[in-house]
Amino acid sequence: RERGVRDGAAREGFAHEGLARDGGAVLGARVAQALLEEILVDPDAPGPELSDRIAVAHTGDEAVALVPLPALSDGPSEGGMAGLQADALLTAVREPLSRGLDGDGRLTLGVSAAVHSADGLRGALEEARHARRVAAARPGRVCAAGHQELASHVLLLPFVPDDVRRAFTARLLDPLREYDRRHRAELIPTLEAFLDCDGSWTRCAARLHLHVNTLRYRIGRIEQLTGRELSRLEDKLDFFLALRMS
Repeated sequence: RERGVRDGAAREGFAHEGLARDGGAVLGARVAQALLEEILVDPDAPGPELSDRIAVAHTGDEAVALVPLPALSDGPSEGGMAGLQADALLTAVREPLSRGLDGDGRLTLGVSAAVHSADGLRGALEEARHARRVAAARPGRVCAAGHQELASHVLLLPFVPDDVRRAFTARLLDPLREYDRRHRAELIPTLEAFLDCDGSWTRCAARLHLHVNTLRYRIGRIEQLTGRELSRLEDKLDFFLALRMS
């Protein structure tokens, strides 16, 4: 489900990356292991034998893969090395794996950062575990998350209870949605653009093709309807989180 790696290849000059995935109740551990081997190894790629390119183990309903990466003599420091990316992996495997799942089965994957030696493997194990938990909290039959998301609000949002999420977003956004529905005012899109432009009036107005005075009117209406002030960092943060959770 969510585990780390093997340290045998560490003495062979490879960087390492932990990959974790959860087979759930539908897939057995051996099937999960076979899936990892199939999606991570390109049989046409030059290099070592297939069995030497990755190390995959299983226990219970978990499968864990260690993916060797070519060592970079002058590459980025640990944690910044380019390697297996969760988004790219998900793009490649989501459709075929979704078609192969039975019933309500799910697959969730977590990818750690690359590490340079066996000493970093335990940390990669934990990182992959946390990333997989983020993926498991998302909707969809095949989901993945990478280590980059563990230093972001993205890590926290999936674990907000549904009732808290609904109450928080409703309190901030429902007055704007209702106003938009009645007046076609586009307050929600305006709020999203304003926050995305870091509160810059000129950039936001240019993005929305509005006069700055029109933008100021809309922002003023948002503040009036919600009792918040978009000049305040705390209120900007609340709106940002509400939009992300909605």
